[in-house]
Order: sequence, then C-alpha cells, then structure tokens
Amino acid sequence: MTPRRAYRTDLSDARWALIEPILAAWRAARAEAGLGLSEPAHDLREIVNAILYVNRTGIAWEYLPHDLPPCKTVYDYYAKWEKDGTTETIHDELRRKVRKAAGRGEQPSAAIMDAQSIRTSSNVPESSQGIDAGKKIKGRKRHIATDTLGLVLVLLVTAASVQDTTGGRDVVSELAARHPGVVTAWVDSGYQRSVIERGTAHGIGVEVVRKDPGQKGFAPLPKRWAVERTFGWWALHRRLVRDYETLPERSRTMIYWAMIDNMSRRLTGESTQTWRDDPTKTGEPFVT
Repeated sequence: MTPRRAYRTDLSDARWALIEPILAAWRAARAEAGLGLSEPAHDLREIVNAILYVNRTGIAWEYLPHDLPPCKTVYDYYAKWEKDGTTETIHDELRRKVRKAAGRGEQPSAAIMDAQSIRTSSNVPESSQGIDAGKKIKGRKRHIATDTLGLVLVLLVTAASVQDTTGGRDVVSELAARHPGVVTAWVDSGYQRSVIERGTAHGIGVEVVRKDPGQKGFAPLPKRWAVERTFGWWALHRRLVRDYETLPERSRTMIYWAMIDNMSRRLTGESTQTWRDDPTKTGEPFVT
C-alpha cells in the first residue's frame, strides 16, 4: 500500500484480512481470463479505502483526496464489484462470520422486515423516484429484511411511492429463495394481509408486532427493535442519509459497503479511530 497518512475510514490490517481473500481471488480470476491489458496499477486495499471514505463522509466521488486512487478508477471498481456480485459476496461472508462469532447458526431462522423512505438528490432520474404520501417524502424506499442481530438478509430499493405491502411481498419471496431456513418474520402494522399470505405460501409465518394502544412517541418494539437499529447504523454513513446514486442498484451497493464497514469493525472489535497523529511525527506545527 502506498505510504500516506491514514484516514479514520481506512481499513486496519485485521479488517483488510477479512476482505482480502475474496478480492485477491477476483483479481486472479480476471488475470486468468485475460481481461487485464497490463499489470494492475492500484492496490485493491486502497480502492476499498476510497469507497469507505466516500461512504462514511458523504462526499461526491470527484472530491476524493488526491492521495487516494483517482475517482474514476475507484468508481469503476465500485461498479464492477456491484455488477458481478463481488460486493454482495463480501457482505454475505462477513455476515456469516458475525453470526458465527455471536454463537448463531450460519443460516437464520427468523427475520424482521421494514421499509425506509429516503430523499434523493437532484441527479436521480424521475423514473426511479416517487412520493411516499404518508411520510411526504419524494425519493426512494429501502425495503429490507434483517436477522435478529440486525444484519441485512434482503435489500430492495424502489421508488418511494411503492407501498410497504407491495415491497414486502417481494421481500418475502426473496427471503424464502435466499434463506430457506427462515420460518418466522416479524413486521409492523403497515403490512397488509397479502404479505402474510405470501409468507404462508413460502412456509414463513409472518407475524404483525403492534404498538401498545397507549404508546405515545417512539418506543422500541419487542422483536422489531433490531431493524430500527440497522437504520440507525446507516445514518452514521453520510452517503446514505440521502440517496445520491443515479441507479437503484448502485444505491443497494452503497448500503452493502456500510454494512461491510460495520461488520468488519464488529469482528475485529474496532471502532472509528478518534486519536490524532503526533505533530512531532507529522511535521505539523504545535498550536499553543
């Protein structure tokens, strides 16, 4: 890796060790297929560092710092890894490791479903946007299913005008196809009977968790609080606070990178670094 001062978003050696085997295999497969015209010019670890920098800080690709790889190169890798499934492979492998570390089976037996409407930026095509009339938000909607640890099992991105129930039916079908061990899914009262019927058709018991009739304001609901925490994790990544991605599939990928960041830190016991470099070692002047 090119020597430079570290950013707080950079991968540690331990976190890179979790991801490196998959990316090394990806590069080796491309080389074997003769898809490279010359020796690779950029370290894959630096490419990932650049993606995580964009993801956490929320900057536009063009504003990547000059000591990271060129923005067009980074985005090219980002798009390639999305298209060939590499990003999702990394995400799913880390999810398995996190579940194992938590003493859970590799495949979950229960899931939690929810949806989140998010505003979009001006570059997002009108064709992939819509208006969530209930929340008065114009943008996109993220339909998700997580396990009981809050780890993403299914993620769909649609226009915000798509009803929770409509997206929920697709999430249930995807959940059954990708995670056949799931037999129970918890949802809130915004999901209608057709979601329950779709779950029954796939052997998944969909249960509605309702609020206490006397509840005022927000309160975590039993069985469903974990999915709300997942949305909270995403809010720590500024690129996800608003949907800036032109294509819905790029939006999904940005969420996967946020979860990769989260899970790799969880596995290595790290948090975002808050220390500052020693000025005597960086050549910066003291401020007294």
